[in-house]
Amino acid sequence: MSDLLYVTGPRAIADGRGETMLTESITYLRDSDDAWKTAIIGGVFLLFGFLLIPLFLVWGYVVRVLDRTARGDDEAPVFDEWGEMTIEGAKAFVILLAYSLVPIVFGAITVGGGILAVGGDPGALGAAVIAALGLLTFVVAVGAAYVAPAALAQFAAERRIRAGFDLEELRPVLRSGTYATNWLVALGIVIVGSFVSGILGSIPFVGAILGAIVAFYALVAAYYVIGHAWLDLHPISVDGANGESTGDRPAV
Repeated sequence: MSDLLYVTGPRAIADGRGETMLTESITYLRDSDDAWKTAIIGGVFLLFGFLLIPLFLVWGYVVRVLDRTARGDDEAPVFDEWGEMTIEGAKAFVILLAYSLVPIVFGAITVGGGILAVGGDPGALGAAVIAALGLLTFVVAVGAAYVAPAALAQFAAERRIRAGFDLEELRPVLRSGTYATNWLVALGIVIVGSFVSGILGSIPFVGAILGAIVAFYALVAAYYVIGHAWLDLHPISVDGANGESTGDRPAV
């Protein structure tokens, strides 16, 4: 067991690792050698994400975070090899865009179709149907948000866009308690980070950049947690050639 970078079982709740994982995720970037430089660069890129190339670089960095943490390497990456990072980030963006379009298309078809069907005065029954379809769309959106981080982790492991949509490979991960728990922790980090970022954003002049830095920091911390879920479910042998997994996939 000493030759495996592996931690058995869910990191949270079951063995009291939840609080430790949260602490580790928050200190992950802070404890790196270029913490401030990386956080500032990431924040600026996130702020100018509407230009797309900076956004690709942010997601390229996240792919590297996933790749490292999934292999048991807790040293945060730096922004370098810009061309490769941009390409990887663009591929990751395509995967995220595809999953984000699922609830949008579903909602347009179901809710939009329901509104057209009941007309301008839907009545109580029509309103109830539309509300039910809206709730169903929300469930689909949560489902897409649940799958997307695992899809990115799968992509980071294989570097193929198609890997992000391989549901046969993703299904055991998505059904595991380890991933579900870590996903909830990651979601909490993103929500808190977004809240703090919003507060900082209201500060004149420097608020926007401070908020973007916090948002980037929270994004990295969240995907650190996802990366460790991948490590738990796909143990990597230190001696394994090309980083191949030597452990079995979870039996669910």
